Amino acid sequence: MQIFNSTKIIELGSCAFRQPRADSHCKYLHGYRLTAKFWFESNELDTNNWVVDFGALKGLKNILQEQFDHTTCISYSDPHVETFKQLAVDGVCDLRLMDGVGIEKFAQYCYHVANKHVLDITNNRCWCVRVEVFEHENNSAVYSEVNEQLAATLKEEQPEAAPEEQPTAEQEAEDIASAVENKQQAAPQPVQHDKPGTLKTTNSWVDPKYRGRTSNTWLF
Repeated sequence: MQIFNSTKIIELGSCAFRQPRADSHCKYLHGYRLTAKFWFESNELDTNNWVVDFGALKGLKNILQEQFDHTTCISYSDPHVETFKQLAVDGVCDLRLMDGVGIEKFAQYCYHVANKHVLDITNNRCWCVRVEVFEHENNSAVYSEVNEQLAATLKEEQPEAAPEEQPTAEQEAEDIASAVENKQQAAPQPVQHDKPGTLKTTNSWVDPKYRGRTSNTWLF
């Protein structure tokens, strides 16, 4: 099965967030200029031999920048979430509430948004397989999922093992009879001896001491 991949880097924008349960300075509100890299995949190309039309990803960029550019992302479980809601009402911040914050959760969010977007614009021909979000050049996090559509396709193409043929009763009887017959044929037959002293036999051998050929004759 052939698989094609392409990648796209999108600037998400400058975003502020915090980890309220961290023991470090990460518990304070701070921000990064976030960047995301997307991996797209398809087992067939479009009429232009593309996995996905990069020009058609402008809508995806707009959705993501609306979420992250010059916004404050706060977790629903943040103990001061009500304070941030009030700050948003007062116009102090552009608040985005999420089920978790940090580049790992941002990568997960971007993955689901991107996957839905490319499935829609390609009529399910292309999908997203991986997203990496950078807070700066040294730190990044990756999120990916097993694509159910691809997994189903691979399962359909996997050849099934042929069922083991079970012998019939007649075949088993024939096998047993054949085995008995073979055993009887292989059994050693008794040796028939002539009367003692009537059979003369000559044994020729090479004496290793004299290197000469010698004949030995004896009677049974």
